[in-house]
Amino acid sequence: MAVTRSVTLLGSTGSVGRSTAALLEGFEVEALVAGRDAAALAAQARALRPRIAVLSDEAGLAELRERLAGTGIACAAGDAAVIEAASRPVDWTMAAIVGAAGLKPTLAALARGGVLALANKESMVCAGEIVLAAAARSGATILPVDSEHNAIFQALCGQAMARVERIYLTASGGPFREMSAADMAHVTPAMAVKHPVWSMGAKISVDSATMMNKGLEVIEAARLFALDEARIQVLVHPQSAVHGLVQYVDGSLLAQLGTPDMRTPIAHALAWPDRMGVEVARLDLLALGRLDFHPPDPLRFPALRLARDALRAGGGAPTILNAANEVAVGRFLAGGLGFLRIAAVVEETLSRLGPRGVEGLDAVIALDGEARAYAAELAA
Repeated sequence: MAVTRSVTLLGSTGSVGRSTAALLEGFEVEALVAGRDAAALAAQARALRPRIAVLSDEAGLAELRERLAGTGIACAAGDAAVIEAASRPVDWTMAAIVGAAGLKPTLAALARGGVLALANKESMVCAGEIVLAAAARSGATILPVDSEHNAIFQALCGQAMARVERIYLTASGGPFREMSAADMAHVTPAMAVKHPVWSMGAKISVDSATMMNKGLEVIEAARLFALDEARIQVLVHPQSAVHGLVQYVDGSLLAQLGTPDMRTPIAHALAWPDRMGVEVARLDLLALGRLDFHPPDPLRFPALRLARDALRAGGGAPTILNAANEVAVGRFLAGGLGFLRIAAVVEETLSRLGPRGVEGLDAVIALDGEARAYAAELAA
């Protein structure tokens, strides 16, 4: 396809951001936004020639300017600069800032319309109604980039949701799908970040290992596709070849398959409603030989149950769930919390703060902060 779109990439140095950057040859890049890695951002900026490169961490601004001296690329840093970059008028924005930190930039991008490729599931989890309302006000289009949600989007083929009985999100099961609960008590951060199939960042790798990632995806799917919790099922699929399935009222079951490479769903969102060629490995069904599916184990992986409970409770429960999980995972990665305590901290935080209504962004941010503070005490 002939590429003429202008794009902004939020979270450019993360795993999804790097995969996106690899596909942007020929695109007009307006802004690249990263966290604190000035060296990586500068290298991307030299390759993609954006109008502006932005770090959220102001401490890296001097290094960024030094590395981009003479290029003509503007440099900025800080929260306000991130919002300004996200607000710039472009055709397409990738929202790939990890965690609740991506919420405000996501809303800023939605406010000016265009297409938002959503890889930041936490924004939809903790403030789904606010995100959807922002898109409705501006006329923005949200395209899911998570491989599972993108698969569902493709398998829906534009059909009305009234024609859908249920959807199935697949999960690899992570690195510990066959490990006993006793052995899981001794899991280290180094073990948890070694995903058997996907190449991902540390936080999402740990979420995959606990299956909280799949729980967050259930909540995201409920928001994106306007489905109640009972119509969203999860299948453990170790081969990670089938990424999502849609069951229709006539008995048809449509699936989207492909190799586990994030460039495929990113390219789908980048070219939509067209398609673009991508040099990824093609799925070889003969070499694969078989497709296995299993139910998730609710005893060894309670995080999925907690997410479903939060979705059913509604209100601020998903916000609490997400905030507590981010704190617990951060503490685990720092070596200060046992692997099995991650879900326990989330459950205790949900129990302590309880479901409550939240109206508006300020209320969501306040509840997020309260949940983080309580979870931090539990995880200390």
